[in-house]
Amino acid sequence: MQLTLQTDYTLRTLMYLAVRGERVKIAKVADFYGISAAHVARVVNQLSRLGFVRSTRETGGGIEMGRRPEQICIGEVVIAFEGNLHLLDCVGTENVCAIQSFCKLLGVLAEAERIQIEYLNSVTLADVLSIRRQRCNEPAKPYVRWMIFTKQPSC
Repeated sequence: MQLTLQTDYTLRTLMYLAVRGERVKIAKVADFYGISAAHVARVVNQLSRLGFVRSTRETGGGIEMGRRPEQICIGEVVIAFEGNLHLLDCVGTENVCAIQSFCKLLGVLAEAERIQIEYLNSVTLADVLSIRRQRCNEPAKPYVRWMIFTKQPSC
């Protein structure tokens, strides 16, 4: 499975908001990660529609968590943004292959998908937060992406 860039930005935005614990501007999220504010705005729009974040447009507005990090499963977010996570079309659709009715690979792939989703649904947003690095307010660097998922030295 490879997630789209949109899902990547979505997860990073949620992590940023969860660590901050306050309302922030989209530009601040974009600046931190060194990504386009337009891309962040697109994922925020969908996150808002799904109830993961709250968005306020008035003066002093911004975005903030709509749910607690402990209440958001990574799998729920991934499925909401990726939709179909099937490894092959035959896993989710009937009559796409001549051997589908007796193919043993189909069962293997279906089980792999089940395990993958089960695992992603067992991990919450709170489980993947690394608070120290994000609180430093450092601008994005090429290594920021992986650093957020690992233990960090103090600021």
